[in-house]
Amino acid sequence: MTKTLFLALGLAAAFSSAALANDRYRERPPVIVSPDLAAPWVMQLAGPNARPVVYPRQVAQPRVIHRQREYQQPRAVQRRGIFGESRVEPAAVRPTRPVRSQIEPQFLPQTVAYDTSERPGTIIIDTNNRFLYLVMGDGQARRYGVGVGKPGFEWAGEHRITRKAEWPNWTPPKEMIAREAAKGHYLPARMDGGPENPLGARAMYLGSTLYRIHGTNAPWTIGSAVSSGCIRMRNEDVVDLYERVNIGTKVVVM
Repeated sequence: MTKTLFLALGLAAAFSSAALANDRYRERPPVIVSPDLAAPWVMQLAGPNARPVVYPRQVAQPRVIHRQREYQQPRAVQRRGIFGESRVEPAAVRPTRPVRSQIEPQFLPQTVAYDTSERPGTIIIDTNNRFLYLVMGDGQARRYGVGVGKPGFEWAGEHRITRKAEWPNWTPPKEMIAREAAKGHYLPARMDGGPENPLGARAMYLGSTLYRIHGTNAPWTIGSAVSSGCIRMRNEDVVDLYERVNIGTKVVVM
């Protein structure tokens, strides 16, 4: 009798649980997907009036980029030697002369009034004022700006053009090589003609000397006393002069 009672109660409990389960899952709640596509897709198993759970948007943390420090020029170093302290400046911070980037207007080619007894076609170089004149006659001359010999390399005289060359090669004299080496500037034994060549686009050789009227790869030096005695011109100007004169042209340097 007791066993029968327990069996009946167990069956009743089982049927009651099944009934509750059927009631619970009779209508499955809708699957709700978060509308925020940046958030994870979350299925909500809540009631029909449930609102989707939207996780806060994950903001990517910016990557820390370790930038290289800006180059800082080294400071001057105090060194102590047998003669006391000396201030040694690194080469990177040694002051340099400002470089002119444009030629001054008076050194551009132009036709000017020029009174001379020299015949037309003669070249006259005024080294003090940094001008080269090509005598045209009728009291006029074509004037160009030039660079001339630096202090200690000035000269004056009369010669004739004995050779002309386009994009000439450059062979520095041994004296120049030695002189520049003493300053720490090492010149090549020879340099082919071209835009980097110090003789520039054209050269007109004067007599049997080492002096020339030639172009330059440093046009900002026109109007200055910077050469070792040669007369330098802008490449545009030396090409123009080159076409106007012939071998045998008289050149007066004063």
